[in-house]
Amino acid sequence: MRYMIINKADADSEAGKFPPPEIAEAVGQAVEAMSKAGVLLFAEGVHRSALGARVKVESGKRTVTDGPFAETKELIGGVIVVEVRNRDEAVEWAARLAEALTSEVEVRRVVEESDFDPDSDLYEG
Repeated sequence: MRYMIINKADADSEAGKFPPPEIAEAVGQAVEAMSKAGVLLFAEGVHRSALGARVKVESGKRTVTDGPFAETKELIGGVIVVEVRNRDEAVEWAARLAEALTSEVEVRRVVEESDFDPDSDLYEG
């Protein structure tokens, strides 16, 4: 099963500041551990929202809103995707990242084609 571990942006990352060296090193160690364990599919940070845009299409009309975006706590700072046996294992890896970041991270299962099977435990018809 693939899981995405999402870390949130904060005021510093939205200001374009890199994390302090001790946090960057701790995150690097957590990602390296995932890689050595063979569960890491990819890990990427994202630039601040001021360099991004939001795109909406409604009734064929496209609206593009340039960043920055106000709600920092709702913005993604980076993602890691791991392939693990179950949710508990994903949570264990996420806990290592949360400890390195000294902040909360979110764990979400990636949708697989088999999830759309009517016999799947996830199917809600």
